[in-house]
Amino acid sequence: MDTNKPRVIQDFEKLSKEIQEQIKLTYPSGFSQHLIQFSNKEGKLVSALPFETDEKYYLVRMTSQEAKDIIFADEDYDDEGVLKESVKEEFADKYAELDYMNEALEEEDDFEDDYDEPFTEDDAEEDDE
Repeated sequence: MDTNKPRVIQDFEKLSKEIQEQIKLTYPSGFSQHLIQFSNKEGKLVSALPFETDEKYYLVRMTSQEAKDIIFADEDYDDEGVLKESVKEEFADKYAELDYMNEALEEEDDFEDDYDEPFTEDDAEEDDE
């Protein structure tokens, strides 16, 4: 994270449609597993979804339950909580010119490549060695 960028702490619903779409594209499998915690200016522990653009660093306030509720209520996601492929393609085309979005998509592909196989008992035995 570039420490010179302004930090924006905001609720998901209050973000522009474009930023919401970019966040969905960055986190196509949902938000809850990507939440971080930080202390706000009153010293309270707050959870938020991090998202970075070229201009700003966003901390999108939400609890784990709110993150799940947002995905469940959003028609862009399927019943499994995964961004629909047609929506993913639409957003990817729409934001292809943004360098930071291309980087986020590459990172997601790398993550999926590393974790596309189900965990098996053989994997557990390898970890024990």
